[in-house]
Amino acid sequence: MVGGHYTYAEVPIGEWFQSAFGWQRNNYDKFGHLLQGLVPALVAREVLVRLSVVPTGRWLDLFVISLALAISAFYELIEWWVALLSDQAAESFLGTQGYVWDTQSDMAMALLGALMTILLLGKRHDRQLIEIDQADNG
Repeated sequence: MVGGHYTYAEVPIGEWFQSAFGWQRNNYDKFGHLLQGLVPALVAREVLVRLSVVPTGRWLDLFVISLALAISAFYELIEWWVALLSDQAAESFLGTQGYVWDTQSDMAMALLGALMTILLLGKRHDRQLIEIDQADNG
């Protein structure tokens, strides 16, 4: 919501980081794309495990990452469609700030977020699901 209010290129905290680290652009949108990978991956993991769609392990990790990246790719397509329809407002909406690899780096941040879900939260998530199951059956 913050990015929508200011446009991602003009979010004040991003401008502060830009100034503090000497970045060429306001990278606030990268934080949003990191969360765009992390949050859907966590939700997908929860649903896939609870509904026993995929057993825990590497197949689960693959499906979780794939779903998170699919959501991020679809968002990038929506950005493109809106840019095509909005003509002059496209640059403000996209927030590329002249960075030709913006879409690819957005996807990389979503991938990083999904990997963080798996690597940093996966085992804890498994323990919590076991605790919930035991409480429900106990």
